[in-house]
Amino acid sequence: MAAVLAGLSLTLLPAAQSQSQSQAQAQQSSPKAVLRISAIPDQKPEKLNRLYGLVANELSKQLGVAVTYVPVTDYAAAVTAFRTGDLDLVWFGGLTGVQARLQKPGAQVLAQRDIDASFHSIFIANSKSGLKPINSVKGLSALKGRRFSFGSESSTSGRLMPQVYLGQAGVKLGDFAGGAPGFSGSHDATIALVQSGAYEAGAVNEQVWRSSLHDGKANRAKVLAIWKTPGYPDYHWIAQPGLDRRFGKGFSSKLQQAILSWRPSNPEQKQILSLFGAQQFTKANAEAYGLIEQVGRQIGKIR
Repeated sequence: MAAVLAGLSLTLLPAAQSQSQSQAQAQQSSPKAVLRISAIPDQKPEKLNRLYGLVANELSKQLGVAVTYVPVTDYAAAVTAFRTGDLDLVWFGGLTGVQARLQKPGAQVLAQRDIDASFHSIFIANSKSGLKPINSVKGLSALKGRRFSFGSESSTSGRLMPQVYLGQAGVKLGDFAGGAPGFSGSHDATIALVQSGAYEAGAVNEQVWRSSLHDGKANRAKVLAIWKTPGYPDYHWIAQPGLDRRFGKGFSSKLQQAILSWRPSNPEQKQILSLFGAQQFTKANAEAYGLIEQVGRQIGKIR
């Protein structure tokens, strides 16, 4: 990956993919007046563009500033763009959030969903694989010799924590068929690959799994859940440390309060919360992600 972002063109997808009313405002404003938001690409671009277009519009309305959603190509690109200051507010996973804060001292953890304080991964299997639901972590040993896929290499729920539990079951990465696991790049891609039979099993984000079942994208006749992990802290909003200098005194606090204020009783905010799979956002404690940092260092994703 390129070490330097040249106008974000090396790592950011074309802005045309995420047109919104707030972007039109951004084009008419000074670059310093635009709040640039982004998120790790853990799902299909179509859903991300819809969700964060809504988020951009809502924040623009609440805060009275231009807000634009800037898509990124992968998890590492989100961390890099945050480090270089090209992104102001990013929806990170547990691991990428820790990476971003370590690379950007003073970065602020603003909020997490109500489901993120105790999040879960789901191990899934193709119905023709012969794999059955298990009752304990030791049962994951049945995945030895199987074709197995994680999501992104930097995904907390699609790689980091599943790898921890596989290790507890005595399953090493080299124990999978072919001597290594696959990396699909996103949770919905993992579900599709396991459902098709390209992989016999995989690990995904619980919220995306539930959403896929609800939307009919995951067919229970073809793919099934075999185990849910214990809870761990995951996704959270992280903001740049210098937003008050750019947008005025107290802006970071106003931004946090705006996110925390979203409720299903508001039609626009209800859409946002529904796409996030949550009822509301709550304050997040940076120290709660100590376990994620510890595990990240153990597997070499944080140095």
